[in-house]
Amino acid sequence: MGWIKTQWTSEEADQWTKEDYIVFVISPLVYFLLGIGVALSLLLIWYGWVILGASLVLLVLMIKIIDPKLKAISHDYEIKQKKYLEELERIERWEE
Repeated sequence: MGWIKTQWTSEEADQWTKEDYIVFVISPLVYFLLGIGVALSLLLIWYGWVILGASLVLLVLMIKIIDPKLKAISHDYEIKQKKYLEELERIERWEE
């Protein structure tokens, strides 16, 4: 998937890009197909299994697209949280 960016900085990941728009379209489609697929599969209708399989493939695709951005943003927030906790601890000890 060369057309999907997988390496992000936290600043880049915080902006809306084509990857976000792709996931924006895929996400409701996954939920809709998953609901229909489960319902039809419970009724033992064969194309319910096909729809369920398609929704799972789209779900994996959606996760592969958005996960690198989420990891970049999460890593940045972890660093900010660590600095904040260190500053808070310093203040609690009345250090200047």
